[in-house]
Amino acid sequence: MSLTNTKKKDRSHKQAVIDDIRSAIDAHSSVYLFSYSNMRSNHFKKVRLDFKDGRIFLGKNKLMAIALGRSPEDEYMINLKVLGKKCSGSVGLLMTDAPESDVVSYFSNLSEEDFARSGSTASTTVQLTAAQVENHPVSMVDQFRKLNLPVQVKNGKVTLVGGEFTVCKAGDELSADQCKVLVHFGIKMSEFKVDLEARWCDEEVTEY
Repeated sequence: MSLTNTKKKDRSHKQAVIDDIRSAIDAHSSVYLFSYSNMRSNHFKKVRLDFKDGRIFLGKNKLMAIALGRSPEDEYMINLKVLGKKCSGSVGLLMTDAPESDVVSYFSNLSEEDFARSGSTASTTVQLTAAQVENHPVSMVDQFRKLNLPVQVKNGKVTLVGGEFTVCKAGDELSADQCKVLVHFGIKMSEFKVDLEARWCDEEVTEY
C-alpha cells in the first residue's frame, strides 16, 4: 500500500468522526462537555449504558474541537465555539435529550472508588500493621519481598519485621510496586469522577 493511500484513508477516517459528532449534535437537543479523572473503562461502561439513547465521544479532542468549531467563522452552530475552545485535557462530549436537571443530578452523584495506578498521588498515608500481614498465606512471602515489604515467616505465619511498615505518605507519587501492595491489602485510593463543564442547547451555553 502506498503512503498516499494511507494518508487518504487517515483523512477519511478523521472526517468520518467529525461528521459523526455533528450528526449527533443534529439528533439531540443538548450537548454537554465533561471532564473526567481516574478514568476506568468498567465504570464508564455504566455511564454509556445509562445514556444509551444519546451519544458519547471520548479521546478525540482535536476532532471534537473541529466538529464544534472554535471561532464564529467555523463553529458548527451558534455558540458551539464555547465548548470547542474547552476541548483540551481529559474531556468528552455527551449528546442527549435528557432533561438538564436529570443530567446534572446524575453526574453530581457519580463517584466510584478504585485502586490507584502508578504515577498517581497518594491521598493519604498508609501504614501496614502486623495484624494485616499475618492474614496472608506463607506462599505470599516471596511476592511481598519483591514488593519491598519487610516480611518473614515466624511460627508458621507471615510477620512484618518491625511490626509496622509505611507503604506511602500523603502526597507521594505512587510507584507500580506501591500500587500492587495497596491492591493486595484492599486499599482504594483513587476516585473515578465525571464533572460537567458546559452545556449547549438552543444556541445558548451554560457553564458549570
